[in-house]
Amino acid sequence: MKFLVRDRIFGIGDDYWIEDDHGHRAFLVDGKALRLRETFELKDLDGRVLVTIRKKMLSLRDTMTIERDDQPLATVKRKRLSLLRNHYRVELVDGTELDVSGKILDREFAIEYDGELLAEISRRWLTVRDTYAVNIVHEDAEPPLLIAVAVCVIRLAEREHGED
Repeated sequence: MKFLVRDRIFGIGDDYWIEDDHGHRAFLVDGKALRLRETFELKDLDGRVLVTIRKKMLSLRDTMTIERDDQPLATVKRKRLSLLRNHYRVELVDGTELDVSGKILDREFAIEYDGELLAEISRRWLTVRDTYAVNIVHEDAEPPLLIAVAVCVIRLAEREHGED
């Protein structure tokens, strides 16, 4: 399953449709204005909130959280002791950890669980400018969660490199 995400869409108050690789609307990104911290909701076609992405207010390192039904689902932050600058860890509330590594700012990276590829994020398949694809390769993977992880990692990497 491949989803197309427009780059630089995630701004306060911005709304945007994420499409599948056939050009059909799949998810709505709703950027929430007038919030103290950066907040986005990923909604289905019927307007139901699937996940909420928030920048964590008080933390030593930049951190973003992914919530479902106002309950924490995952925390995303740069891996603490990584020699690679583009290596992030996603900690799910059930204790599962996902690894994200690659060229984050170039939109060429992978999301893995225990060495198994869940999703690839890439621009190389596309001719559309300012768009990247989230290709879900594992059949049991949850697309809204993996899209949210990709968005969080990109936002954190941009902040770290002063591109906010």
